Amino acid sequence: MLLFALMIVLLFAQSYKPESKEISAQEILGNPMYPAFSYGGYRGKTRDEVPTVKDLEEDMKILAAMGVKLLRTYNTQQYAHTANLIKAIRNLKDDDPNFEMYLMLGTWIECEGAWTSNADHTKGNSENNTAEIETAITMAKENPDIVKMIAVGNEAMVKWAVNYFVTPNVILDWVTYLQELKKQGELPSDLWITSSDNYESWGGGAETYRTDDLAALIGAVDFVSLHTYPFHDSHYNPSFWAVPEEQEDLLDLEKIEMAMIRAKNYAKSQYKGALDYMTSLGMNKPIHIGETGWSTIASTSYGPTGSHAADEYKGKLYYEAMREWTDSAGMTCFYFEVFDEQWKDAGDPNGSENHFGLINLQGQAKYALWDMVDEGTFKGLTRNGQSITKTYDGNEDLLISQILPPKSLSEIGLQQTSNINQNRNAGDLVTETNYLVLKDPKMVKRNMNFTYPSAPLKLNVWEGTCEMFLSPEGELTITTGTGAWWGGALEIQSKGENLSNYHKGQLFFDIKGDTESTFQIGFQTGIYSDGNQVNNGITFGPKSKYSLSENWKTFSIPISRLNKNGNLSDVTALLYFLGENNFDGKTISLKNIYFTKG
Repeated sequence: MLLFALMIVLLFAQSYKPESKEISAQEILGNPMYPAFSYGGYRGKTRDEVPTVKDLEEDMKILAAMGVKLLRTYNTQQYAHTANLIKAIRNLKDDDPNFEMYLMLGTWIECEGAWTSNADHTKGNSENNTAEIETAITMAKENPDIVKMIAVGNEAMVKWAVNYFVTPNVILDWVTYLQELKKQGELPSDLWITSSDNYESWGGGAETYRTDDLAALIGAVDFVSLHTYPFHDSHYNPSFWAVPEEQEDLLDLEKIEMAMIRAKNYAKSQYKGALDYMTSLGMNKPIHIGETGWSTIASTSYGPTGSHAADEYKGKLYYEAMREWTDSAGMTCFYFEVFDEQWKDAGDPNGSENHFGLINLQGQAKYALWDMVDEGTFKGLTRNGQSITKTYDGNEDLLISQILPPKSLSEIGLQQTSNINQNRNAGDLVTETNYLVLKDPKMVKRNMNFTYPSAPLKLNVWEGTCEMFLSPEGELTITTGTGAWWGGALEIQSKGENLSNYHKGQLFFDIKGDTESTFQIGFQTGIYSDGNQVNNGITFGPKSKYSLSENWKTFSIPISRLNKNGNLSDVTALLYFLGENNFDGKTISLKNIYFTKG
């Protein structure tokens, strides 16, 4: 009888599954016991190769072993990835009710006419956006124990996403819609709603983003999901990244360690910019890092020929620094990302976007996770049939021998001009005879009547399609792109410059180069996102009236020949470049660039 009773108890114990713990978004976010990652499980070179449920179960087991309990996704219905991911988590929870993995569902939001020349950034793509949101609603209602947050859009408001971005009113409408469904009981009341976007989109940078609609959006979300990428800005804004003069005598590893401290502080400054803006509105919403990361391989802008940012050593330092900062500050950091994904830059195996993961496609843990390998964290786990091992076969000396310290400021080039006229506000009428775009020793030496821009000019490479280098001496070099298009500009970082007095004048510059590309050069008026931007330029090329040589040539272009709409009161880019054909990756150099009244 006693033996029978013991058997019953044993069978009951084996079959009993305790109820899973219910936890809300508010309890998860900011809790260091719930580490977060941005996640994509794609293995192939296109997202059409959707990972199977078994593939994703494999990934979830690896993540669970790492202690990860919160993931951020990017689409709901465009691909089956997220649906398969929910199935994978559900299967693991059915096997073990104590298994914890929660989701912030990302929805892809884009403008009307996205990816065409007829984009209307003030309106959304109704068909796509509605499908994304409604699928998210269904997923959240059916899986309240898994889906804890919904993010309306991914970098959908940042204006450098020129092919698809929307103005904040589009995001606000969807956030309001979801919040109303919560009030009506159609969605869980503790489901938190946000939008996941660049720090500037949250008011942490340029004032042009700080609109009434953005303020209303901040008031409508449950928390702010903010993106910050010092890695990218090591190329686009390297003032924080370059080795300062007083540190040039340090050992290479010391230079790197100091640079990574500056990178962390740079990320913190972008967070603070958004926080300060929100505070100025009288609001107090939680801010969490929706995305940040560090690529470990790069072929151009961030690699050996660029800023020297990409490698596993720096990646480890950044990962640890961001985890330490956000944990201590009570913030969640959706670190980007867990696994490398090669679809992001399928045409370039060494493209930096393919290498943000902490585990590569060969199942090798990068330097940031070597300790976990040593501790047996991944014992018995595989990805695509491969055990999790160390990169470089665990040879730390070999890894370190291949890293490069950041360049000095003189080597890396300026990304923003410092020659400005502080006695005039941008938008005020320019009255001087000559307007110097860049430092111009020749003009200064002549002691002519001249002025500099009323605010700094930023070297803006459009969507990373080319490279621009500005030497401290004022020589500008463009490396033309090799993709489908390329372009960039020297953009004034405030209201456009008023050059109305120059309508009868000329644009002067010295130019040389070895590119055989055909390209436009000139100035821009208006703002792209407002739909009133105009390219005022002429064409350079082998078959054009204007052509390059490998020696310096001076050109004088009448403003009347450049100006397409007669408006010079709002010059927003004092110089722009736009490739037209035959993109060869070669160079164009300019100096002594100025406008004159006539």
